[in-house]
Amino acid sequence: MALYPVIMCGGAGTRLWPASRPSRPKQFIPLAGDRSLFQETVTRVASLAGDEGRLIVVGGLRHREWIVEQLDELQIEAQVLLEPEARDSAAAMAAAAAWAERRDPQAVIAFVASDHHIPDHKAFRKAVTEAAAGAADGRIVTLGVTPSEASQAYGYIKPSGRGLSAVDAFVEKPDRAQAQTYIDAGYLWNSGNFIVSAAALIEELSAHAPAVLKAVRAALPAEDAGRVQALGAAFAGSPRISIDYAVMEKTVRASVLEVDFAWSDLGAWDAIAASGEGGTGQHIFEDAEGCLVRAPDGVLVAALGVRNLAIVVEDDAVLVCDLAQAQGVKKVVERIKAVSPRHLDFAAPPAEALAEGAARFADWMRLKALPMWSSLGQSSDGAFAEVLSLEGRPMSLSRRARVQARQIYVYANAGRNGWQGPWRDIVERALTRLYADYLRPDGLCRTTLTAEGAPLDDTAYLYDQAFVLFALSAAKSAGIDDPTLESRAVTLRDALLAGAPASGGLIEAGDHPYQSNAHMHLLEACLGWEAAGGDAGWTALADRVVDLAMTRFIDPEGGFLREFFGPDWAPADGEDGRLVEPGHQFEWAWLLARVGRARGRADITAAAQRLYVAGRRGVAERPMIAMDAMNDDGTVRSRRARLWPQTEWLKASLILAESAADGERQRLIEDAAAALRALWLYLTPDGLWRDKHLPQGGFIDEPAPASSFYHIAAAFSQLADTGRAQGLRGLEDVALR
Repeated sequence: MALYPVIMCGGAGTRLWPASRPSRPKQFIPLAGDRSLFQETVTRVASLAGDEGRLIVVGGLRHREWIVEQLDELQIEAQVLLEPEARDSAAAMAAAAAWAERRDPQAVIAFVASDHHIPDHKAFRKAVTEAAAGAADGRIVTLGVTPSEASQAYGYIKPSGRGLSAVDAFVEKPDRAQAQTYIDAGYLWNSGNFIVSAAALIEELSAHAPAVLKAVRAALPAEDAGRVQALGAAFAGSPRISIDYAVMEKTVRASVLEVDFAWSDLGAWDAIAASGEGGTGQHIFEDAEGCLVRAPDGVLVAALGVRNLAIVVEDDAVLVCDLAQAQGVKKVVERIKAVSPRHLDFAAPPAEALAEGAARFADWMRLKALPMWSSLGQSSDGAFAEVLSLEGRPMSLSRRARVQARQIYVYANAGRNGWQGPWRDIVERALTRLYADYLRPDGLCRTTLTAEGAPLDDTAYLYDQAFVLFALSAAKSAGIDDPTLESRAVTLRDALLAGAPASGGLIEAGDHPYQSNAHMHLLEACLGWEAAGGDAGWTALADRVVDLAMTRFIDPEGGFLREFFGPDWAPADGEDGRLVEPGHQFEWAWLLARVGRARGRADITAAAQRLYVAGRRGVAERPMIAMDAMNDDGTVRSRRARLWPQTEWLKASLILAESAADGERQRLIEDAAAALRALWLYLTPDGLWRDKHLPQGGFIDEPAPASSFYHIAAAFSQLADTGRAQGLRGLEDVALR
């Protein structure tokens, strides 16, 4: 029997206003210690899954970032199911049950609330394990807590006996006198935790709430949709009903297990005060007793001559409440709805839309980045700097061919996009330097020069050859008056093919001779020459690379692309063969989308779409940025996030949006806006950038690498191309003029 703990993250916690609000409900706030209630719950239940089960979290789309960030802080993996809108507990539980049953027909689920305070984690897990044995026999078991007082805050359960027994009755929250009567009669508090097999719950929903089950099944995402899955729009068609009304009041399977550990749902400020751990911030008491104070950093609360108050301070609101009246805060919230609705939630600036971000991006390119890198970043003889310090100073480093080639592309492409700067002179001087310093007598390109410009490494890496070919195609497309562009490219291409196997992949120099990355840039160069009017050899080579990608690079089952291979082009042994880079999923998706469209190949387009999904799994939530590396099983290998994957996410979402329809198109446009916002995290106001974002926040303090400009410029170019091709509002005239 595999156990699946399911944490239910619904509810707004209005009785804990002003700290708890719709955009930040109480489960994500530290109310009884340093961790949030949600994190305490994760810590309490995660180990119940063991090796065979899976921790599941069900929450709302608007709380996606809170859920993922707080899971990441604990470094605990979970399957996250996100509701497009709240439909109460029956639909949420049905979604988790349907997901778990699809994975494991014998699954037993422990549904737990995300906002309960249970200090004794061991006792809780012991109770769930005992209840799971009953659930495996078809019972629906709830945990009934032995009451410590006649509370009006909880519902009550009448058990038929002691231990694990049938339920005689569920009753709603009573007044205090009735609560005491219930306690005297042996009733238990209803904790709202349920342990049930997925199959049993689905059977009961099918019998008593079939509309809920039908809507949820229609909304269930695909099995390979990643660790964070949004339920489909069909979820909104579920009736809004609690599990109590939908199933528990009708089923004959209801059982209760009596437990006797400290438990509170921390539903109001009196419960927070009673926990003894809810106070935060600086305060001064003078003749003040029994008060709970919560204040943000920088705020001092002073209380004089008062008793039993909750004093809760937020940036925009203050609550002063008699703790004996804490259940009435909900009434205050109802009045706020009419008097000052803006105080119902925290104000949040709207996320920058794609059109606004694109206009800002164009200005940054035109006024800052392009002038910066063509003046301070290029010497008078045409050689480009490898890096610029964040103060804009070139640094003396060895000079790579790929940087010279990439910068030629950047400025040739800037001319194509309307930049009025001296792009033609910049490109011509850079080509002169490329020919003189980097090209070998055989037409191939050496990899590195010294800082002074002397040959340092004559190795002809396939990666570098691809970028030289790409630079030459960009210069040709931009109209550079150089009759040798195409002949140089053909000579280089033919030299590459002369040293390559007759079919299949080309071999890279260095430690990883069988790799997908160098082929990716070779494909980009071939497509560049197709666009520039090159001969049929470019199409033949492009199709050769695409065939390799479709048959070898892309995993046939998972739809993701690997990095390293063996001599037979099967995945490399060990960790090399398991590496999956989200940025390369996006970059290949962008290229294959172009090929699929140009060749009329639906299979290639479908592969591009699957690669996009694979890349999207590598996008972190807070901040929403594409991470560096995953494993082939979908686990995170590196949470660091470089600049370039953000640009590839932007490019792929835009090109796929061009051929998508309706809701999918809108989703991809929203993804493009998110990717552009991610890119803005890296760009500095003066035309430079940071490169490596650290998992704990912040960036590595290092100079701006010139090599990133190619990615940035290509992303801008795709933004402009999509705007022109699709006539997207606000993007029609995105250009550098």
